[in-house]
Amino acid sequence: MMTSDSQNRRRFLQFLAASPLLSKAWADELSPILKSPMDALKVMDFEETAHSKLPPAHWGYMASGVDDDATLKANLGGFRRIQLRPRRLVDVSKTDLRTELLGVAMDFPIFLCPVGGHKMFHPEGEVATARAARSKNALQILSTQTSTPVEDVAKALGHAPWYQLYIPQRWEGVEKLIRRVEAAGCPVLVWTIDGLGGRNLESAARFRRLDKRDCFTCHAEGPNGAVTRRSTPMLQGIEGGVNPSFATWEYVDRLKKMTKMKLVLKGIETAEDARLAREHGVDGILVSNHGGRAMEDLRATIDSLPEVVEAAGGQIPVIIDGGFRRGTDIYKALALGARAVGIGRPYVYGLASFGQEGVERVLDILRGELQLTMRQCGTPTIAQITRASVSITDARL
Repeated sequence: MMTSDSQNRRRFLQFLAASPLLSKAWADELSPILKSPMDALKVMDFEETAHSKLPPAHWGYMASGVDDDATLKANLGGFRRIQLRPRRLVDVSKTDLRTELLGVAMDFPIFLCPVGGHKMFHPEGEVATARAARSKNALQILSTQTSTPVEDVAKALGHAPWYQLYIPQRWEGVEKLIRRVEAAGCPVLVWTIDGLGGRNLESAARFRRLDKRDCFTCHAEGPNGAVTRRSTPMLQGIEGGVNPSFATWEYVDRLKKMTKMKLVLKGIETAEDARLAREHGVDGILVSNHGGRAMEDLRATIDSLPEVVEAAGGQIPVIIDGGFRRGTDIYKALALGARAVGIGRPYVYGLASFGQEGVERVLDILRGELQLTMRQCGTPTIAQITRASVSITDARL
């Protein structure tokens, strides 16, 4: 039988639980919307905050893939087929995440992928991203579709970024763009080749229908229903658009002759193309399916990585992007032969949520998770992470 004190205590707790003020306090604590970047415990904690701050068209541009978004989801799911192999009783009191990529010393093997139009996500755009990269000494690759000129980004970054190339339709436009990028001091040209055949951005189009703003004051309808920004500072004065469907490996040869910048091909997914890249003197390969925004091939980039690394034969570095959300994901790619790993949506979520501080927090979280994974697996240096560090449960890998 309950005592009077127990009954009173129970009634009091029931009263508190029913209190609208207390319910609101609990709701605020459990809300997925972050109040500060330091409230994020994992990089995907920024997702809902970014979603809440962005108009539908801008959210859809960044968050969606092609067709049914199945390849986007495949990128995320690919890591589940790769298990870590922890090693014990190894001195991991000191860890070293440093590596080198095409002559660039990196404090940690994570870089910021090219993403177009950062001002869609934050008023300071690519400048905020560059300042974050500078503060964390991270490698930044700037998109041709940047909303901020390369010269301004270089100033904010403290040095010229690597430059991602959407190749113009006309060769005179290629020459004009390359000369400008060279003059800015960019050391590496990253040519994206997975968009030459066009793509079906169906989900992005559906998000645009939800946007009640007059988007076409800033954007124009492009091929395959894609929307392009009317103001792209790096393409001013360059006529004819970008991504010629008639481009071949001859273009690689022409680019190599035209510039002293190192050339990386972004969008390689097969051994056959990796061998051709090596034969044509490419300086590096970026395994990528455009974050699931190129075609619905249903193949995660982590699935493509081993055959590309093997075909590269250790002669040119292989890097990768696509679906990386955890330090364990990054570790698995390093174990399968990637020299470094790129992130796109995660840092854009941080940018949209809190600007520079959000991007910095994303980098800090991933670096911390990678460091913890290295300790748990008994590999305190990047060089010690090898194929023996993982077990693959899918025969396709």
